Amino acid sequence: MTKTAQLIIDGKTYELPIIEGSENDRAIDIKKLRSETGYITLDPGYKSTGSTKSAITFLNGEEGILRYRGYPIEQLAEKSSFVEVAYLLIYGELPTPAQFKTFSDDLTYHSMIHEGMRHLYDGFPWGSHPMAMLSSMVCSLSAYYPDSLDPDTNVDTHITRVLSKVRTIAAFGHQKSRGKPIMYPKNNLGYCDNFLHMMFAVPAEDYEIDPKIVKALNTLLILHADHEQNCSASAVRLVGSSNANLYASISAGISALWGPLHGGANQAVIEMLERIKAGGSDYKGFMERVKKKEERLMGFGHRVYKNYDPRAKILKEMADDLLPHLGVSDPLLDIAKELEEIALSDSYFVDRKLYPNVDFYSGMVYKALGIPVNMFTVMFALGRMPGWIAQWKEMMEDPKKAIGRPRQVYTGEKERQFVPLNKR
Repeated sequence: MTKTAQLIIDGKTYELPIIEGSENDRAIDIKKLRSETGYITLDPGYKSTGSTKSAITFLNGEEGILRYRGYPIEQLAEKSSFVEVAYLLIYGELPTPAQFKTFSDDLTYHSMIHEGMRHLYDGFPWGSHPMAMLSSMVCSLSAYYPDSLDPDTNVDTHITRVLSKVRTIAAFGHQKSRGKPIMYPKNNLGYCDNFLHMMFAVPAEDYEIDPKIVKALNTLLILHADHEQNCSASAVRLVGSSNANLYASISAGISALWGPLHGGANQAVIEMLERIKAGGSDYKGFMERVKKKEERLMGFGHRVYKNYDPRAKILKEMADDLLPHLGVSDPLLDIAKELEEIALSDSYFVDRKLYPNVDFYSGMVYKALGIPVNMFTVMFALGRMPGWIAQWKEMMEDPKKAIGRPRQVYTGEKERQFVPLNKR
C-alpha cells in the first residue's frame, strides 16, 4: 500500500504520496500540490526540497557517507583511477577491461582542441581568471561541434570530447596566464599524466612525471567527481532541462562552481592560512576570534555533512604522505593541523559540528603539487566534470523530464497605474 502524508488547508485534507529511495531517503511528492490546492511550498536554497530522483550518488551527511553508484568513496579513492570512476558515474557500472581501453583510447583521441580555439585565448585580457576562460572555452565547443545541438547526435562522442578537451583547455589557459608556451597533449600519456605534462612541461627540456603525483591527482579528481544535487550540478540540470546542449550545460556548471561559497572555498582556505601566518602564526588567537564571530573559519563545516567529511580524511592522509615525499615543509600545513586539532577538541566547534571538509586539505595538496591558487577552482571543475556529465545524461534520458521552472511568492507592489514622465 502506498504511504501518504496528509496536508490540511482550510479544513480540507489532501493526500500526498510518500516516495522512498533505495537508501531509505523519504520525500513527500508535491508535484500536484499547486494544481490541487492553489498553494506552493517556499524553501529558499532548496534545503528541504528534492529536485529529482537520481541513481548516481548517495550522500548521508549525518553519518559521513559518500558513495558513487553504490561504491564507497574510500574504496574508489584507494583502488581506482579517475578515468575508471568517470566511466562509472556516466554509464552506471565499472568498465570491463575492453570498455576501459575503448574509453581511454577515445579520451586520448579527443584531447586536441581545434586550432582556431587556441587563438581565442589571445582575446582574453592579461590576468583573466582561469575560470572565466574555462567557462567561455567550454561553451565555445558548441560552435565547433554544431551537431551537439541535434538531439539525435551521438551523445557519447560529445561526452568524451568535453571530458578530454577540458584538460587541454584548462592547461592552455594556465600557460597563457603565465606567458609560457602552450604544450600540446601527447598520445602516449594517460589522462592525469597528460594534464601534468601540459601544465608544467616546457619545450626546452624533458618533463619527468612522478608516479606519486599522478596517483595524488587521480585521487583528488575522484574525490571531487560528484556530490549529489549541489549548486553546480543543479545548474547543469536546470540549463539542460531546456534541451541545451552538453557544452552549454557544463559551462553553466563551471560558472556556478566559481563562487567562493562553492568551488572557490579551497582558495579561501589558503588565503585564511596566509593571513594567520602573516599575523605571526597565532592560530589560537585566530580561533578565539572565530568564536567571537570576528573571523570566519574557512574549510570547516558543510551544508550537508554533520560529521567528518570522508573526503577530508582521505586528503589528510594524502597530505601527510605526499608533502614529505615532495620535500615540502610548508608552515601553512602546520597551521592547518593546529586549527584542525583545536576544532576537533574545543566544544564550541564540536557542538556546532564544524569538522574539516574537503576544501580544508585540497588546497594544501594542490599547493604542494605546484598548482597556483587561481587554478584551484579549475582543478575542482576538472574533477567534477564526470559528475556534471552524468547528471546531464541522467536527466536527458528521463522520459518524464520537464523544463526547470521554480515558482515564487510575489512580495512586490500590487497593480498600479502608469504615470507619464512629465507628471511624475
